[in-house]
Amino acid sequence: MLELSGWFGVFALSLLVLIRASDVFTDCAEIVGRFFGLSPFAIGVVIVAVGTSLPELMSSILAVLQGSPEIVIGNVLGSNIANIFLIIGITATIGKKIVLDYEIASIDLPLFLGTTLLTALMVASGGFTLGEAILSIVAYIVYLLYSISQRHHIEEIPSDTSRLSRLPKRALLALILSLVFIFFGADYTVRSVVEISRILDISTEIIAVSALALGTSLPELTVSFVCARKGKPEVAVGNVLGSNIFNSLMVMGIPRLFGALAISEQSIKGGLLQMLAGTLLLCIVVQDKQITKWEGCLFLLFYIWFIGNVFGVL
Repeated sequence: MLELSGWFGVFALSLLVLIRASDVFTDCAEIVGRFFGLSPFAIGVVIVAVGTSLPELMSSILAVLQGSPEIVIGNVLGSNIANIFLIIGITATIGKKIVLDYEIASIDLPLFLGTTLLTALMVASGGFTLGEAILSIVAYIVYLLYSISQRHHIEEIPSDTSRLSRLPKRALLALILSLVFIFFGADYTVRSVVEISRILDISTEIIAVSALALGTSLPELTVSFVCARKGKPEVAVGNVLGSNIFNSLMVMGIPRLFGALAISEQSIKGGLLQMLAGTLLLCIVVQDKQITKWEGCLFLLFYIWFIGNVFGVL
């Protein structure tokens, strides 16, 4: 019991370090991006979206390197499910009615559906090959280039460059240190997941698809919560779509470069269908370019059912 409590403490602490370091990395990377003249949109789609998904990416890479590749698929599926059902549900429930603009519906939404279906087909085939990983990475790069090319004309590079005349040394140092903390945070997060699974005698996929996935989705949840409270819920939806696209393509693709991924039948049954259902439901709900509070409650009910089903209590 003492050993279990200790590893739960390690999991909580390492996850906190991982999330906080990712937050610092995102803030400092934004300063660096502005220094090099990146537009606000480019900063958002390249830096913020990647920054909020760093916990998923780093923990998945280290899971492969430490011999627990089954964690990757559980982390991706669980994070995507949490992003759709939990984050969209909370955002729609606590904030103003979500109204989507044309840009999100015409660019991100089709790619969100397409990348989810592509990942599902790759996973359902019983494996995730190196060629599929490279294809996923290339697809994400194409998504970035396409998104920037479609929307860069409405962005303006900040005209006040006096304070950006030199790169702040403090920001650069914090950027480097945050990467170090991200590495160690992810390292001990994965170690604790493996040990907790061993002590409780349950599969690592269950811990990955529930506790780890929820924990690594906290940056997206924080950003979405703040956006909802500030009356900008459409930004929260865009963050969820971008994060899920990143998870499906890069968090699956990059770890595969370091070793084979283990995709079990339990992972497919315990998350793949739910992720597909969530994706299709979200696409249907936003056809009228809005998400109501009642629809948000429906999303939350789906997530409660998912967690209960994973642990066999529902």
